[in-house]
Formats: sequence, structure tokens, C-alpha cells
Amino acid sequence: MAAAISAMAAAVAVCLVAAAFAIYALAREFLGPAGGAAVVAGVFALTVGALALVLTGKVRPRSRRPEPVEEQTLMTRAILMARERPLIAAGVAAAAVAVAIRNPGVVTALVSAAIAGRAAKPDE
Repeated sequence: MAAAISAMAAAVAVCLVAAAFAIYALAREFLGPAGGAAVVAGVFALTVGALALVLTGKVRPRSRRPEPVEEQTLMTRAILMARERPLIAAGVAAAAVAVAIRNPGVVTALVSAAIAGRAAKPDE
């Protein structure tokens, strides 16, 4: 994973250098060497500023008004979230299995709490 991130960072650096050279070559024809360097610095300053705004969350897309949400049980919300994000649900399930294998006392406590909760609930 670290090697892939490093490779992508190196590719981005190469692309930035190539873009800077292309902008400099274009601007040098019209403004001379000093003007070309100033244009390159300005373009990348604007790019970094825009990237900083996006990453810090200052620029937000227009949000649609959320539809009113009906009151849902915890189980219904969990099922909906699992349908929307199946990889996260699989990760949560794997973590639950790992906890159950490493500490069966947790499973026993959860089962007894569920049974006690149902026994304490009055019949309707």
C-alpha cells in the first residue's frame, strides 16, 4: 500500500513539473523569462489555494434539502446502512466475528442481555 501511494505521489510530482514547464514555455513567448516564471508561480499558487479550500471543506456543493426521515428502529437503520455500504457492513461483520472468537464472554453477555430485555418488556 505504501509503495502504491509513493508511486502515485511520484507520478503527481512528474506531472506537476511537466505542467510547470509547459506553462513557462507558453508564457515566456509573450512575457519573457521573468514573466513566464511569475505566471507559473501564480498558476500553482491558485491551484494550491483552490485545493486547500476544497480539502478544508470551505467549498461545499449545493446541498439538496433532505427528505424528512421517518423514525426508524436501530435494526432498520443498520439494514439500510448495510445495503448502502456493503463493504463497511462486511468489515463490521468480520470485526464482530473476530471479537466473538477471541472473547466468547462478550457473546454470552450480549445474548443474556437480549433475553433479559425481552423478558422485561411487557406483553401488549
